[in-house]
Amino acid sequence: MKITETTKIRIRFNETDPLGIVWHGNYITYFEDGREDFGMKHGISYLEVQKNGFVTPIVESSCQHKLPLRYGDIATIETTFEDTPAAKMVFTYKIFNPKGKVVCLGKTIQVFLNEKDELSLTLPPFFEAWKKKVGLL
Repeated sequence: MKITETTKIRIRFNETDPLGIVWHGNYITYFEDGREDFGMKHGISYLEVQKNGFVTPIVESSCQHKLPLRYGDIATIETTFEDTPAAKMVFTYKIFNPKGKVVCLGKTIQVFLNEKDELSLTLPPFFEAWKKKVGLL
């Protein structure tokens, strides 16, 4: 099962390169914008994770560029939580330009570390409860 959230952002001047298009490294930041919005809307924000004694560092990220975004564009980030039985969070992303065309596809994988920076090999209790609450378990 998947849960998807949509976020809109305006491309700022400082995010563009000398060619007038968004610098490729900023797409990872846009993924984070989508993830943060997803977390806030679905009760699994970074602050909620931290309150439960965990952090969720990214251990893998990928990005495929299809078309450019430009200064002033209103981009749409489609962030999808991909359910997995493993103790990790997998998100996929589609970023669209104002015309609705896909400009970028991406994926991130995050794991759970406790307060001692130890990797959790099982679902943390709060995350298991969240998955039940949203109908994933």
